[in-house]
Amino acid sequence: MENLRSRLKLGSKAKDVKLRKRRSLLYSKEDGRLLNHGLLKVVLFTVVFRLVNCVLVQTSFVPDEYWQSLEVAHRMVFKYGYLTWEWKAGIRGFSFPLFFAFLYKILHLLNYDTVHLLIWLPRVVQALLAALADVKLYLLIRTLETQDVSRWTFFCQLCSWFSWFCCTRTLTNTAETTLTCLALFHFPLPGSKTYSSKKYLSLVALAVLVRPTALVVWFPLLMFHFWQEENKLRLITRCYVPIGILAVLISALIDCLFYEKWTLVQLNFIKFNILHGVADFYGSHPWHWYFSQGFAVVIGPHLPFFLHGCSLGFRKYRILLATVLWTVVVYSFLPHKEFRFIYPVLPFCMIFCGISLAHLKAWRRPAAAFLLVSNLVLALYTGLIHQRGTLDLMSHLQRLCEVGSDSARPQSDVFFLMPCHSTPLYSHVHCPLKMRILECPPDLGEDGYAEEAAQFYSNPLIWLWTAFPYKSSLPTHLVLFDVLEKEISTFLQANNFTRTAEIFHTHVPEGRVGGSIFIYERH
Repeated sequence: MENLRSRLKLGSKAKDVKLRKRRSLLYSKEDGRLLNHGLLKVVLFTVVFRLVNCVLVQTSFVPDEYWQSLEVAHRMVFKYGYLTWEWKAGIRGFSFPLFFAFLYKILHLLNYDTVHLLIWLPRVVQALLAALADVKLYLLIRTLETQDVSRWTFFCQLCSWFSWFCCTRTLTNTAETTLTCLALFHFPLPGSKTYSSKKYLSLVALAVLVRPTALVVWFPLLMFHFWQEENKLRLITRCYVPIGILAVLISALIDCLFYEKWTLVQLNFIKFNILHGVADFYGSHPWHWYFSQGFAVVIGPHLPFFLHGCSLGFRKYRILLATVLWTVVVYSFLPHKEFRFIYPVLPFCMIFCGISLAHLKAWRRPAAAFLLVSNLVLALYTGLIHQRGTLDLMSHLQRLCEVGSDSARPQSDVFFLMPCHSTPLYSHVHCPLKMRILECPPDLGEDGYAEEAAQFYSNPLIWLWTAFPYKSSLPTHLVLFDVLEKEISTFLQANNFTRTAEIFHTHVPEGRVGGSIFIYERH
């Protein structure tokens, strides 16, 4: 009888265990479905957000977003265009513009290579890649921190005005930042569950191919990984060396194919920019510029939350903080400084901002409202208003392609009397319209060196009379900033040039860059 009772008890316990297992399995499946459903919503929201971001950025930032990508890609595919001195000197790699050339080639083969698609498709792809980086950053922090911290980090990343301003542009710095985010997802941070040496090192190698200065950001992180790794020899022989050699070989093969000679652009880049100081030709700043101005502008209204987050997350994420400090210090030693150079460390800063907001508790909502409003104002102004004239100008000039196809009228000839590389060219016109800009290559030690732009601005009126001694040599259109108009007015009047368009550019004119752009046509 007792044996029977014990058997019944054991049987009921076994049934309870089975029932609990079934319930836990059902709950885990349900949790997984909810988790996947929540992640899907995050992905869809981020994609839509970045596409809207793409549409609402209609301004120019720096010449490199065209001259190191779209202009090169256009020449590669359509066999006409203009390349800057950098491509003649072999200091730029074709790996990055090749990506956009691939997109252009697809459009060309499908016979959809309209000027609007050539302008917007690369930026839409850039927006989708930025969305992927945002999601990866969110997923990384979700594995390292609480759901609260991951959500606020995600919020800070999306509402950053500088990310909004840059992440959909065809800049090498944008690609470097995107690849840095993707690589960080697989980097062995303390507590990381998504660690993969080969994956993160492959993404770092790709970032270096796009922009060699990516090594500045990744140097302390690579050293940290090496120091933490138990089997250092295996890491070197199976990861560092093979991935590094493969990346250099791929880069060299691509560049040799397009340069039509053996070219190692990474060495040329270091030689010209670091050893010969060619970058200084484009301006220099005091050593403290990033500390006194640059970093504060890039991080924007997030700065107090970043500092607060550093005090909270210093111990756990000291390697990320060290990387931010290292990057700013290294770039401070270089005379030529730009905001975009430190853009790749901005996502690292957003992690500390997320930690700060998650710990604010009662002040969280006012802080979030402040960040949202202040960043929104900056993002919309810089994305829709500031420095939009140079792009609106190209839309206006694109109409000359249709005029040029009319045999009854002579082909248009446009001369840009502006600081060199102020505008894109053929990637935003997409027709073999005759266009000329003022040249400004740096002094590379060649005999008879003369910077055309400097000579022009030293005395614009004399330069124009010398360059165009006969009316038959005059262009049909002149494009200039309003600040130059008064100085060359006698030349314009004597040669029957009439202003046909005025295009707003900026509320903050500076030096040779005016508030408006004028188009003059010869009659």
